Amino acid sequence: MKKWHLVLLLLVLSIFLVSCNDDESTNSDNTEQDEEPIELFVSAAASLTDVMDELKEVYEADNNVKLTFNFAGSGKLAQQVQQGAPVDVFISANENWMDTLMKEELIMEDTKVEVTGNKLVLIVDEDSDIEYTSFDQIDSEQLANIAVGNPESVPAGEYTEAVLKSLDKWEDIQTKIVYAKDVRQVLTYVETGNADIGFVYESDALSSDQVNVLAEADTSLHEEIIYPGAVTTDSEQIEEGKKFLEFMLSDQTEEILSSYGFTK
Repeated sequence: MKKWHLVLLLLVLSIFLVSCNDDESTNSDNTEQDEEPIELFVSAAASLTDVMDELKEVYEADNNVKLTFNFAGSGKLAQQVQQGAPVDVFISANENWMDTLMKEELIMEDTKVEVTGNKLVLIVDEDSDIEYTSFDQIDSEQLANIAVGNPESVPAGEYTEAVLKSLDKWEDIQTKIVYAKDVRQVLTYVETGNADIGFVYESDALSSDQVNVLAEADTSLHEEIIYPGAVTTDSEQIEEGKKFLEFMLSDQTEEILSSYGFTK
């Protein structure tokens, strides 16, 4: 073979190989760009509804993850986990429901973290003429309906019961109580005038411009309000669940939580 033929052949092969490598690189880049986001199912206490909408945008902007939330009373969410619902991360509004799932080995104990905290407050609608300045001023004879989260499944209701029992008020208000499925329903009852007063978290009260806060519960009268979070043992996205909980503990997240009334 003549020398120039050999040079030409080598040049053609070189161009072909470079083209193949470029195609492989392009295909690889496209694969990464087109990769479907991982879907992470998060069951969270109803009081976290508003703040989670903002945190979702922040988290998804930096991670190839689609967050899907399920909000309800912590007891209901725990029961869903017990029944095998597809949940990757569970965030409760108290320790009790988290502990229940841990005892049943439905939660990965080593992933449990304290996400945030809250305060229990007494609210009325913005047009109310009720002027209580503390929980011990509550007079059932002056009230038609009192909204309380069901203590059996709603942590805010459980905290409320503890406070009012300590003040010898719980028995007096039994005939006036309207039980709610979660703390957000309590808020709605007060906003719409279907309850004269209600007991919610400070974060819920701050989310509404239709209610006023009359008083904050004495923290010595109830267990500390803590929101624990953990990955479920049945999760198919354990590492992503852990990563999301790390995000929930970040300074950025804490700042956002604080702006919504949550506090550690």
